[in-house]
Amino acid sequence: LEEAAFQLQQIFRIDISIALNILGIESMRAGHYRVAYTCFKLAADRGYNKAQFNVGLCYELGRGTEKDLEKAAFYYYHAASSCHPMAQYRYARYLLCHRPENEWDRHQKAVTFLEQAAMAGITEAQAYLGVFYMRGLQPKEKRGLKYLLLAAKNGDAQSRYHVGVCYEKGLGVQQNLAEAMKHYRQSAAVGNRNARERLRV
Repeated sequence: LEEAAFQLQQIFRIDISIALNILGIESMRAGHYRVAYTCFKLAADRGYNKAQFNVGLCYELGRGTEKDLEKAAFYYYHAASSCHPMAQYRYARYLLCHRPENEWDRHQKAVTFLEQAAMAGITEAQAYLGVFYMRGLQPKEKRGLKYLLLAAKNGDAQSRYHVGVCYEKGLGVQQNLAEAMKHYRQSAAVGNRNARERLRV
């Protein structure tokens, strides 16, 4: 693998970590998960954040190695700390879903990473934050609506539906049934069943 990465590096004059990550991606596409994991791990251990994210995915999904959420979180954290937006989202989700109840620091770190990922354009993070702020112990409806709108603009039908709910019920915005109907129609047009149901109601 290192020889193949070296050859790739010579051909394209790229960093060895990038070469290993490319080999990992190609191996994953070909169904050679163990080889892909090995390539990603070699590049990740050199500090390459895209490879760290890929190792995290391998551990989360059990591709090329055993499933291990703690190891996945370890690699996501390192990639997230190097500003990898999707790693920020996945690490934040891990913290929120697997944290002890009263660890406020972890909760705050998760929200910070989610907001960074959302502002970097990760639709999943925008949608998650939108619902998170709407449903929290102390809902922040305007902030939630802001993230739902971002996700909706990026094509997320479920977020578009939630925006409709906000307009229908006046959550974070002036109640406006015509605007709610517009959002429900757009969401229903791409197959959202909840939006179709709200339109019927």
